[in-house]
Amino acid sequence: MKTLIRNGRIITAVDDYRADILIDNELVSVIGAKLEMEVDLTIDAERKLVIPGGIDPHTHMELPFGGTQASDDFRTGTIAAAHGGTTTIIDFAVQTKGESMIAGLDRWHQKAEGKCAIDYGFL
Repeated sequence: MKTLIRNGRIITAVDDYRADILIDNELVSVIGAKLEMEVDLTIDAERKLVIPGGIDPHTHMELPFGGTQASDDFRTGTIAAAHGGTTTIIDFAVQTKGESMIAGLDRWHQKAEGKCAIDYGFL
């Protein structure tokens, strides 16, 4: 699918300018002034900021603590993150006492698999 974002104010770590952005199969493929091409969807970003997605490097999805656990699971937490512009989380994979690190990581993968609305990794 090709999406064209027109007339946006593009903000990066080093630049601030107005341009169009072509996204082809979920990847930014062209940035330029007044792009003209056939696309599936055009989004008018006039008077809007176009910024890269954020990364939250410190999340606790389903974290057990004090006999309870965090209120967000990987589904609700990543949906909320996406609504706020976050495109990746790095969650803490907890290893219980006596459990191997690999077993703890495998358990966290099972919690997240098929539920995430955005990219994720583990710490």
